[in-house]
Amino acid sequence: MADSIRIAGIMRESIVDGPGIRFAIFCQGCPHDCPGCHNPETHDFAGGYDCSIDKLLEEIDKDPMLAGVTFSGGEPMCQPVAFAALAKAVKERDLSITIYSGYTLEQLISRVKGEGSGKDLSVEERKATLELLQLADILIDGPYVASLRDLTLLFRGSRNQRVIDLNKTRECGRITLWSQE
Repeated sequence: MADSIRIAGIMRESIVDGPGIRFAIFCQGCPHDCPGCHNPETHDFAGGYDCSIDKLLEEIDKDPMLAGVTFSGGEPMCQPVAFAALAKAVKERDLSITIYSGYTLEQLISRVKGEGSGKDLSVEERKATLELLQLADILIDGPYVASLRDLTLLFRGSRNQRVIDLNKTRECGRITLWSQE
């Protein structure tokens, strides 16, 4: 089990990284290298710094106004063991979890099965990826595509990206998009 996460930084109160006031964690390291990425400084896996999960939880606990925690990046799914450990503790606090990933949900499921780019993942990493998908409430998936940029979209930068309601998706057995109610 991981006790730290490689991060680029945090935002203590964000209203643009998911519904409500959110504690956003920007992880370090991303394999996608999307042209026009909003956070290019997070791409280098050697950049950023290690931060203990306990320290992140201490910071989260300081704010009673939080609706949830957002895992952004970088690519959180490149550190699934650490983020799964953090996600468990976040859910114990009755906070929601939103995850941004350059992978689509279908690609993440393929990785869990050890297919495609998931062939390089350990069994522990595949299990942690599945656990993250089970703990998360919202997944904003897909790479940023500059030619599809749309500043009117809620919580995402390009039209190909989806805001998936993972709770309803699990309930229905099919991908269900999140809608503001």
